[in-house]
Amino acid sequence: MITSQIEILEQARLYLRSITQEEYVEIISPNFISSAGSHIRHIIDHYQSVISGIESGVIDYDLRLRGSKVEENPQLALNKFDEIEAWMSNLTHSDLNQTISLSTEVSTSTKEIQIVQTSLARELIFVGSHAVHHYAMITQITFAQTTTANTSFGIAPATATYLREKNASA
Repeated sequence: MITSQIEILEQARLYLRSITQEEYVEIISPNFISSAGSHIRHIIDHYQSVISGIESGVIDYDLRLRGSKVEENPQLALNKFDEIEAWMSNLTHSDLNQTISLSTEVSTSTKEIQIVQTSLARELIFVGSHAVHHYAMITQITFAQTTTANTSFGIAPATATYLREKNASA
């Protein structure tokens, strides 16, 4: 579980080491309304919501740091992914099974908040899947910027298995 999460974080690190500051902050209008940096910041926000939630007893993904320096600086993002990995590396099996509350807004027309019980393992699965989803969007931004994008970036684990099996039978 932890190893798979660290692999997901490593995808972001490889991406962040491969781009320029300009590519990281560029918004390619009208096709995109956000930069790769804002997607990366959003991913980090979700992981940090889990970390904060373990400390406070409530995970709240709606608390975000929109417009933070992480959106503008790939090195700051790399540092945040290192911090997240360090936190994850210290988790135990007991920690993963810990029950925790999740608070989230559920309506777009009124402020309506639901609180449900979940586990740390389930929320890490969610934030990992959520990260891969945003990596796929970053890949599309990268394709619009250049033709040399990493074609394995943003591939979900189940899709990677499918592609390996497809290539093995070909």
